[in-house]
Amino acid sequence: MVAPTHPDEESERPPGIREVKARHESLLLSMPGVVSVGIGMDPGGTPVIIVGLDRHRPETIEEIPEELEGYPVQVEMVGTVRAL
Repeated sequence: MVAPTHPDEESERPPGIREVKARHESLLLSMPGVVSVGIGMDPGGTPVIIVGLDRHRPETIEEIPEELEGYPVQVEMVGTVRAL
């Protein structure tokens, strides 16, 4: 028999990567040169938050944290993003 889930157990569950991305997206997009924030996988299959820059910007890269709430952050140079 499975024990019933206590309502407080749900609130103790760590946040998912989508929640973490949503919480930090506005701040990341306000940084100079940041043109996108997404979710992907690193070569080992670990979920990561991907921050896209328009070009190499050392000062912005310094400001971007290496992880957000336990999820690794990966910085990529993606160029200018334009809507089609």
